[in-house]
Amino acid sequence: MKQVLTILGMFCFVQFSISQSDTVPKTEFTRMYLPVWEEAVRHCLEVAKAMPEDLYSYQPTEVSKTFAEQMVHIAASTKLLTQRYVEGMEVKPSTPNASEMNKAAILELLESSFSYTKRVVQTVDQKQLDETCKMYHSGNVVSRAFALFYVQDHMANHRAKSNLYLRINGIEPPEYTW
Repeated sequence: MKQVLTILGMFCFVQFSISQSDTVPKTEFTRMYLPVWEEAVRHCLEVAKAMPEDLYSYQPTEVSKTFAEQMVHIAASTKLLTQRYVEGMEVKPSTPNASEMNKAAILELLESSFSYTKRVVQTVDQKQLDETCKMYHSGNVVSRAFALFYVQDHMANHRAKSNLYLRINGIEPPEYTW
């Protein structure tokens, strides 16, 4: 019986270790970056949740995106930029039509996109992070590790615009902490 319990205990330890290795980033950089990413995600989701569903169609000017379009853009571009610049995939933009989505669907899209990027952060290795990529709009050549900052910066840019949409509608945005 003692032998069976010992073997069972070792099996559980191995399974626990394997499951933990899937979630702990592989590099020093990504271990440092992951909590920063998770905080940015948390704040963005708070902003998305703060806007009432009936104001997701709010658009401050004719040339501005609606609040829903800002959120869908964040979701679609986060995944796209991660795939293109961090993973080196050849992908083209494919943004869902925000006017055909309700708040719950948009929140689900955001969470899915953010989870995708988190999985990449957890699994990317140093060799890939050291590779370079050429940024589409600027033409700058940067490391794939540096590209993760761009993914986050792009999200923060549109999240900040969305904060203004909240304020214009008399809604206090979630407090930014860091």
